[in-house]
Amino acid sequence: MHAPRLRLCRLDELADGEARGFDPLGHGQDSVLLVRQGARLHAYRDLCPHYGDTPMAWRRHAYLNAERSHIVCAAHGAWFEIDGGACIRGPCLGQSLTPVGVSVDTEGDVWLDSDTFNQP
Repeated sequence: MHAPRLRLCRLDELADGEARGFDPLGHGQDSVLLVRQGARLHAYRDLCPHYGDTPMAWRRHAYLNAERSHIVCAAHGAWFEIDGGACIRGPCLGQSLTPVGVSVDTEGDVWLDSDTFNQP
């Protein structure tokens, strides 16, 4: 039996090159970050691998560097590749963000695959 999917947003609500955080379980803090690059979506747990309970953004939806080329952990200064989540700079070099599955349906809604998202 599969866990239910959780709706995050509509694809057209996330502009190309933008990132956004989501709280799909309603816990009062974003736990998923989503980055759009053209038609591709990249989704990760909103947790820095340097310390497993540290959110990435310094303010809501502020996940990317100024050039919008990397995801940045505001707490530790680590930089991560958008495609794949590998840390390329900072204290968790060699580690990666934890990916989560998302899909877009024919109506343009973005869904979190809750089977890949195990909230602690």
